[in-house]
This record gives sequence, C-alpha cells and structure tokens, in this order.
Amino acid sequence: MSALRLYEELGARGLIVGSSGNVSERTDHGMIITPSGGSPDGVDDGGMASMTLDGSVLNNATPSSEWEMHAAIYRAFPEAGCVVHAHADACTALASLNRELPPFHYMVVQFGGPNVRCAPYVTFGTPALAGLAVKALKGRTACLLANHGMILYARDAETALTRTVLLETLCRQYLLALSAGRPRVLSAAEIRAAKERFKTYGPRTAR
Repeated sequence: MSALRLYEELGARGLIVGSSGNVSERTDHGMIITPSGGSPDGVDDGGMASMTLDGSVLNNATPSSEWEMHAAIYRAFPEAGCVVHAHADACTALASLNRELPPFHYMVVQFGGPNVRCAPYVTFGTPALAGLAVKALKGRTACLLANHGMILYARDAETALTRTVLLETLCRQYLLALSAGRPRVLSAAEIRAAKERFKTYGPRTAR
C-alpha cells in the first residue's frame, strides 16, 4: 500500500475529513507527504510533495503544514516507515480533554507501553509541536496532540492503517467507559503479562 492509497483509505473510513490530516512515507531522499490543503479525494501521485527531512522540496508540490512533525519523527525513530496525523473524532475528543489514553484495555500496549501520552498544545505546523510530539512518542508509536488530534508511525502503510483504526477505536471505547463511570485500569503486572502474551500473537512467519 502506498502513502497515497493509505490517505484515500483513511478518508473513506472517515478518519481524515477534508484537509484535517496528512500522511507521509519515508523514501531514500527523505519522505513523500500529502500536500498543504489537500484532501483524500482530491490528490493524485503528482500532488504528493517529495522532500528531504531538512525541508527542501524536490518537486512542484507544496507539502503539508505539518511536514516538520513528520520529518522529526523520521529523524528520531529509524524504524518509522510511515506516519499518519489525523483529527479523528474520538482521538481528538480525548486530546481536547488533555488526557492520555490509559491502560483501560490490554490492546493499549500495542502502541509500545502502558499508555498513549498526550502532548501539550502548541500552534500547529511549528517546530515546537514537532519537538513535543517526538517527546511524547518516546518508547511509543502513537500519541495524542492536545486540542488537535493524533499522530503515529509504523513500519509500513498497511500497519499504519491498522494502528490508526485501533487507536481511534480504543479512544472511542475509553470515552464511552468514562461516560458510564470510572474505568478500571490494568496493573503493572497485568500490563507485563499482556506484553508477554503479544510476543506470540498473530500469524507465525517462516524462518
């Protein structure tokens, strides 16, 4: 799956609406990223911006205003092959409460730790936001952005899609639980057990 196809699929699923989100993919020269003001149903391959991680644009497209956040993640996390930033409803609602996603469900550990942190609010498209996102992602593959949305990285576009859907689902479930009371969170021992169990989760690959 290409970054453009991922962008289109996130739009089809209602996770990116209009220009409220962006997708990038690591390349040999830096990254390709969706354009400024673009939307999932209005961008083709020629509209994707090709650029270096220091901000030099290599074609005629104008990169997303959040390119610095994407570039900072690629620089900080060599394993990142694809980055998704979205204003998905449940993620944005929880981020607007300036709350992290705690381990109310064992699937939270799929993002690398016992929680998904929420980075403090700063103006969008700024180096400050890029720095705060990288800090919140330390030891994680996803974070919320206060009063803004979410961002995550994965090894490839297919995994990024799966993880974006998972994060939105977990945020929605947590908000539902909050509306009914005070959700129980897993203990440190329960989190360790879940992480250990995930080591044998999923299909086996040939060696």
